[in-house]
Amino acid sequence: MNPSTACAAVLVDELIAGGVTEAVLSPGSRNAPLSIALFEADAAGRLRLHVRIDERTAGFLAVGLARSSGRPAVVVTTSGTAVANLHPAVLEAHHGGVPLVVISADRPPELRDVGANQVIDQRSVFGAALRFWHEFGVAANRPGQNAVWRSMVCRALAHSLGAGTGFAGPVQLNLPLVEPLLPDGTPSGWPEPLDGRLDRDGRLGPWTVIDTAAPDEVLAGVEIPDGGVPMIPAPAEGERVLFLGDLTHPAAGPLAALGHVVISEAGGAAGSAVISAGLHLLAVPGFLEPALPDRVVVLGRPTLYRQISALLADSMISVDVLASPAGYGDPTGKARRVAPVLAPLSGPGDTEFVQVWRAAQAIAAEQVAALVGDMDIGCSPRLAAELVSQLPDGATLVLGSSQPPRDVGLSSAPRDGLRLVANRGVAGIDGTISTAIGVALGADQQATVALMGDLTFLHDMTGLVIGPHEPRPELTIVVSNNGGGGIFHTLEPGEPLHARAFERVFGTPHDVELAGLVEAAGWEHVFVSSHDELHDALVDPGGIRVVEVPTSRTDLREIHGRIRAAVSRAVRG
Repeated sequence: MNPSTACAAVLVDELIAGGVTEAVLSPGSRNAPLSIALFEADAAGRLRLHVRIDERTAGFLAVGLARSSGRPAVVVTTSGTAVANLHPAVLEAHHGGVPLVVISADRPPELRDVGANQVIDQRSVFGAALRFWHEFGVAANRPGQNAVWRSMVCRALAHSLGAGTGFAGPVQLNLPLVEPLLPDGTPSGWPEPLDGRLDRDGRLGPWTVIDTAAPDEVLAGVEIPDGGVPMIPAPAEGERVLFLGDLTHPAAGPLAALGHVVISEAGGAAGSAVISAGLHLLAVPGFLEPALPDRVVVLGRPTLYRQISALLADSMISVDVLASPAGYGDPTGKARRVAPVLAPLSGPGDTEFVQVWRAAQAIAAEQVAALVGDMDIGCSPRLAAELVSQLPDGATLVLGSSQPPRDVGLSSAPRDGLRLVANRGVAGIDGTISTAIGVALGADQQATVALMGDLTFLHDMTGLVIGPHEPRPELTIVVSNNGGGGIFHTLEPGEPLHARAFERVFGTPHDVELAGLVEAAGWEHVFVSSHDELHDALVDPGGIRVVEVPTSRTDLREIHGRIRAAVSRAVRG
């Protein structure tokens, strides 16, 4: 057994002992020892291996697997630009709190700075985005190394789960490997056992047990942990408190069900009791005069809507943030308290405040439903509303960036039973197909559907390239194809002043036929142009099914204006 293959075997064994069940591999020469070790672990049923030819796809696939399970997912690359291709996924994991473990194979130190092939400085690729970084020493045939390797894997896994910060994120283990890189078929001859599933005390489990427990959000009926954990106060008697959730925050629906006023960036998709028209109400002139809260409790990190930013900047409102103190969102600098725990709740503090919001919600939601209901499915707000309403209970909806999450938040009717997932850490369009595949692979047979725009889809086409020996997801990808960048029509570039340059540099038409690309990758493609066709297309995809819905983008600005005007007229009487 040569040192490189022994080291790889020990590292993979300890990852499994530490609870890793999913590993993504982009093959290469320098990471060959890790490739063999992962293959053998997969063949033995100890973990599930996913092989991808593109490191960008591999990184976001690992992000999706980790988001789906909440456990660290591993991505393994060879040296050089392969590592750099993981950077967008690492940034998303950093800002989105995703436990991602990067294991990068490297040349040994003597090959650095001498012009050797495929060598970059892998020690600084990801910079401050990492929770933890370590470079192993070069393996050699000597006793004592197994313990160092195993303990460092445990340390990396703990940091990926938020040890020391309470905020999960990416870690990197850089592994210089020397030739020979593949097993030579000879007996082990290694001075220590490579299989460490029985730890030093004869027990099953990781080499080093590290407590990474962080306090969960505390809702009604849950005991506060001993030790006086800092927490966000519950509404006091007579206090007007509004809860404001980001796109995927899981507490929005349960808090609304307890009777509190809750607005979510996901609109009605966040739960049947949320103020589904809340984003519209915040934009109604004068509405907040009778409905202004004393305090806003921010759930997570809302980033999508300017009316939310304006509310949080109001000098009359106190702001608390329910989030990890590491990397919490507070762009206006108004936060008074930041904590990951919410005190046990009873009812809302001010029932009259709730009644004001509920009455406005009934009026505004009726207007939104009527206007969206009159649209054709070729209007993206109607497509989003229809998709949210048709998904079965227990389904997971993966949302791309740009227009789709806004369509969901502004048009969906209230409902329970959905889990929302999105890469909102840095809100890029990259890697969305791969993330959705990772989520679907970890969804335990629950229906998984992704909604994204055509540019987002095209940006990650290699995500559809899955080899014949790899695990196959059950995933429906709904593509709202408006032939370009629809979001820009609703923003400043869409104003008439910029019409001359708009189509080329913002609209970015592409004229790509998606069907040919999808079928070339071996998956099913269907066109949908009606509500009934959409319903049929969401049933039993049998692998990956891409559902293309032609939508318009040039009328989005006018559509949003009509909805705002109708809600404003109705609410103001």
